[in-house]
Amino acid sequence: RQQNMRPFELLLSESQERMLLVVKKGREEEIQRVFDKWDLNCVQIGEVTDTGRLEYYFHGELVGDVPAETLVLGGGAPVYDREYMPPAYIEQAKQFNLSQVKEPNNLREAAWKLISLPNTASKRWVFNQYDSMVGLVNLSTNEPSDAAVVRVGGTDAALALTVDCNARYVYAHPKTGAMIAVSEAARNIVCSGGAPAGVTNCLNFGNPYNREVYWQFVNAIQGMGEACKALGTPVTGGNVSFYNQSTDDGPVFPTPTIGMVGVLEDWQNRMTLDFKTAGDKIYLLGSSYDDLNSSEYLANVIGVKLSPAPHFDMNEDLAVQQVVSHLIKEKLIQSAHDVSDGGLFTCLLESAMPREVGFDISTDPTIRRDSFLFGESQSRVVVSVTREQEDDFLAALFETEVDFSLLGEVRLSSIRIDNEGWGDIKDWKDKYENALVEILSRDN
Repeated sequence: RQQNMRPFELLLSESQERMLLVVKKGREEEIQRVFDKWDLNCVQIGEVTDTGRLEYYFHGELVGDVPAETLVLGGGAPVYDREYMPPAYIEQAKQFNLSQVKEPNNLREAAWKLISLPNTASKRWVFNQYDSMVGLVNLSTNEPSDAAVVRVGGTDAALALTVDCNARYVYAHPKTGAMIAVSEAARNIVCSGGAPAGVTNCLNFGNPYNREVYWQFVNAIQGMGEACKALGTPVTGGNVSFYNQSTDDGPVFPTPTIGMVGVLEDWQNRMTLDFKTAGDKIYLLGSSYDDLNSSEYLANVIGVKLSPAPHFDMNEDLAVQQVVSHLIKEKLIQSAHDVSDGGLFTCLLESAMPREVGFDISTDPTIRRDSFLFGESQSRVVVSVTREQEDDFLAALFETEVDFSLLGEVRLSSIRIDNEGWGDIKDWKDKYENALVEILSRDN
């Protein structure tokens, strides 16, 4: 759009809404017809060669000639070895002692506050402003699942799509937090019936010349890489956004956001997160720990802002994912929903709200109740099972080494925890879905 640009300006410009296509020779006219149909600009700018070099011409004159390996693949490119060091708060976080946190007398009141927080409450007010029915391929509009499931036209296949990152975990321990971001994305794909296939990312950090920020960045990249290798999910691309900070508040929480895509060979084998029928049994797959580390509850209900990352073990996570995938393929469960922000109680609530059913569960007496209900230790999935399938379900689990426990059962509409009445699901749903609107209205 700018006139009289010099060659290097054209090559380095980052103006948006542009895409490079490599077109099979002889089919250029077909591509052009597609662009003409949608009134979009399309022009051939070059061709693929066998020289291994990138040659740039400007008005017929060769103005750039660079080895492709150096420019694109990094071969022979200079490598910066920057200094970095862990921030002082990392050691401070290690000093956190759960025994010094007093458990609230009224857990129901704590849960009410928890689901009212911006990070936990429903974002429906935001996404309802967009048309979810465009193209009629979105399978998650009326039947929610951990990942969005979209049909692939003309086939039985579907794609499962998710975006995940808990920046508080990454701040507490960048390597572990980044691994959790990848693994949670994979759990969302698996709980929806898909197989994780690939990753893109959006890495948001402060000033990389700050040694502490660069330490966060280095460790987050290492964690992301380890998790992707364990899952077999290549990173196909992404972007890095540095200098996200101000002199007043310092850098943002390190936020390596993970976008993941998975594949369902048959879209009818997708799994949803909603409890289906009163009387269905509710099971927890994976181990619970006496752990409130970096949870939304600890940070914003109790007010303890600094603690380590929650419990996470990559091998545990892989084992749980494999079991959930098997249960879905064998059609042994009615719903699957992974435990994440807000802990087990929020997970149960999100499974109960779509059909406005309730649940009756018992907590683990070996774990303090607020840890059991609100802790965010990883690699856990809540599933529901019909009474008729329970024996086959249990037989399948006994063939694995994954820990599991019976939580309780789905009820008509009431919520009960440890034989205590916690009210009706409609009241909790109303609070959960309208909390963000109330916060935004109050702030305005």
